[in-house]
Amino acid sequence: MSNKFKTRSGLLIISLLLFSVTSFSQFKDVDFLRTAPADGVKYLEAYITPWANAFGAGLNGGWYNTAKPHKFGGFDITFSASAGIVPTSAQTFDASKIGLSSSVTGAGISSTVAGPDKSGPLMSYSSNGVTLASFNAPKGANWRYIPVPTAQVGIGLPLGSELKVRFIPKIKIKDGDVSLWGVGLLHNLTQYLPGNKILPFDVSLFAGYTKLMADVPLGLDPDPSVVQAYTTINPATAFNSQNMKVSVGALNVSAIASLNLPVITFYGGIGYAKTRTVMELSGNFPLPVVVASPVPHAEYNDSGVKKGTDFPKMDIKNFSGMRANIGFRVKLAIVTIHIDYTRAQYNVLTTGLGFSFR
Repeated sequence: MSNKFKTRSGLLIISLLLFSVTSFSQFKDVDFLRTAPADGVKYLEAYITPWANAFGAGLNGGWYNTAKPHKFGGFDITFSASAGIVPTSAQTFDASKIGLSSSVTGAGISSTVAGPDKSGPLMSYSSNGVTLASFNAPKGANWRYIPVPTAQVGIGLPLGSELKVRFIPKIKIKDGDVSLWGVGLLHNLTQYLPGNKILPFDVSLFAGYTKLMADVPLGLDPDPSVVQAYTTINPATAFNSQNMKVSVGALNVSAIASLNLPVITFYGGIGYAKTRTVMELSGNFPLPVVVASPVPHAEYNDSGVKKGTDFPKMDIKNFSGMRANIGFRVKLAIVTIHIDYTRAQYNVLTTGLGFSFR
């Protein structure tokens, strides 16, 4: 695999992990991190949560397109693309209700990353009567549909079961990387019914878990309008390694059924889904501090440089609850094409292409 191809693949997958190519700039200037670390991550969490939820919901899609497992030794290779859909209610949030400290002021409704492409209210961060930072709440990307690609292999096991595996090795990109793995198990219940071999339907239990990990570059430089008085730190290089480590886990446990006709299969499932996103910052971040002499004023100096470990870990316990989906699959020789729709707090549309043997 060429380095050029690996780079392009990495950029594509990163773009599908919470950031699209066209809206990547949403995270290049994270001005809200200029506040105290606890306030900065609260704002970042509120801002990014809708995409994190939609991405986690998309990871739970594409696991199955029939309730009938492969015969022992049979297998399929399936490529799916799911789109997690951010509900309209998650396009904005009220910054006064996310638990910011009294040091941060600003009123009005702000866009989440999925919300309108317009700047939000003016926010200010003050300490000891000195305004340290002022910025407009960031724009949204005005994009509610978060695509999630998956590639998986299903392998028939004994006892009416099938193992499903997803895997993307770590792909390096500039200033970051991304990787994915997942495992699922399908077990057929119809085999326990009398005359099961002539029944036109199958009922199975399924459980699958997917884990995606990525490092995403960030960008926060000192405000050029504020005095800089660094002594041991070179601001031209000290802040070039800012990253956000992202870990997304998605669990899907469902009962599924399918009606198996010669060319077309209708399938559906109902069950429980749970997703979780954990984000941690790394690198050095410049924060303004109050300097008392000659008069109290804001300044960037060595004491205001925070490490990623100084910022609290962000733990987004995303949607957990019931999910139900319905869809159909067309099989022509060994080629399969499927599409389904999942109804949940974050709905998901999935389509895919596969090659199935036995």
